[in-house]
Amino acid sequence: MPASRSAALDLAARAQLFAHLAAMEKAGVPVERALQSVHVPAAAKPALARLQRQIAGGSDIASAGLASGLLTPLDSTLLRAAQAGGCLAAIYQRLAERYQHQAQQAAALKSRLVMPGAVLVLALLIQPLPALVGGQLSIGGYLWGVLWPLLSLAALYGIGRRLVARREHASSLAAAPLDGLLVRLPLLGPAMLRRNVRDFFDSLGLLLEAGMPMLDALPRACAVIRYTPLRKRFSTVQLAVQRGQALAQALSTLDFPGQGLALGLIRTGEASGTLPASLLNYAGVETQKLENLTAQLATWVPRLLYVGVMLWMAYGLLTGAGFGPRLPAELG
Repeated sequence: MPASRSAALDLAARAQLFAHLAAMEKAGVPVERALQSVHVPAAAKPALARLQRQIAGGSDIASAGLASGLLTPLDSTLLRAAQAGGCLAAIYQRLAERYQHQAQQAAALKSRLVMPGAVLVLALLIQPLPALVGGQLSIGGYLWGVLWPLLSLAALYGIGRRLVARREHASSLAAAPLDGLLVRLPLLGPAMLRRNVRDFFDSLGLLLEAGMPMLDALPRACAVIRYTPLRKRFSTVQLAVQRGQALAQALSTLDFPGQGLALGLIRTGEASGTLPASLLNYAGVETQKLENLTAQLATWVPRLLYVGVMLWMAYGLLTGAGFGPRLPAELG
């Protein structure tokens, strides 16, 4: 378990951390020296100090990073597999690129949510004005009508962030109750499965490329899969390979997103002796699909929110007191 979940880095800081470690690893700089020149936010500096102490005490970066709270369990699992396969620099670089893309997408989504947020605030301010002007609503009632939706949205946002943080820092081998719900959601469910499958093939390709035997690489790649039912299904691949089946044949009995493309590339790689490259190519294709999906969501979610707020505002004005004068009840 991480020593402190509050020490978790944001996406941009994680990207910078792994980019720095990748550059230092390629230059042959020991990790304890590389950590001396790492820049992290002030809130994460105590975790960085714990990481440095544990590295100086002989711990490896995967275990020390998880124990210090600076790395997530997924980061630690990937790094542990990379250490076994001798491909730390490649994993550092891939994590840096992945977190950089995620940081850019998150920043784009936040900027696109500014306009719907501004329209929502204006709607909350304007919608009860006719009732206030007409004397049907007190100043206190007006302020409460404006503030309680904002407070409710802030509370939901805080709860959502907390749930995401807990899921991110949960052990990859621990059951995640939310995953069963997420996998049933349209768009998000298939995307979560694709991300897990992508991580499996990406890790397996890197480990094989580093020279690790298939039977040693498969369990390490399976450990990267966070969705428990999917990890159990993929764990059967090792048994099939032990019985003499080829990787493509063992995977053909499974059902997972992108199976057709994966099996085609793997069969080609096995026939030509370029299996690691084929696995990494497939992982790259899946990464691009996930990035395209995230970009589409970042484009359309703010637009849908904007339209929803405008419709709610129009509905409130049309069914409420309205802007025009109203006759007293005794004269209506």
